Amino acid sequence: MLRILHIVEGTSVDGPGMRTSIYMAGCNHRCPGCHNPQSWDFKGGEERTLDELMAVIAYNEAPVTLSGGDPLQQPDGTRALIHRIKQELGYNVWCFTGYTWEEIMEDPALMAVVRELDVLVDGPFMQAERDTTLRFRGSRNQRLIDVQSTLSTGTITLWT
Repeated sequence: MLRILHIVEGTSVDGPGMRTSIYMAGCNHRCPGCHNPQSWDFKGGEERTLDELMAVIAYNEAPVTLSGGDPLQQPDGTRALIHRIKQELGYNVWCFTGYTWEEIMEDPALMAVVRELDVLVDGPFMQAERDTTLRFRGSRNQRLIDVQSTLSTGTITLWT
């Protein structure tokens, strides 16, 4: 089960192309200036099963973006969802998180979540770094990390 705030079918703002974006409930980063502060409540939204989410994703036949809140703050369910998307549908999966790559690397539970991702948008939103010209992120400190290349080389590789 995952706590889900909202599912946006057919969006182009959370990654390249038309995507299914799943907004998860709960975030303790509480970034000042966050565009989605209603997502901070861990009891917000509603519980959805992986099967329910997979049915929506399969119906839309589109890549997936996980956002929130912070999907990594529901690690077990998020890891299971990413795995099923990759194994059963083979779709590209992006994930937004307030954690940095370096913080994730220090936490085996978080590393287990991100291992199968295609792109991780890392780092907290920082009002002082806000830049509305950036693609797919809100502040200059956030990176679009090509997860598979980064894991393969051991060096952070940015998605372009």
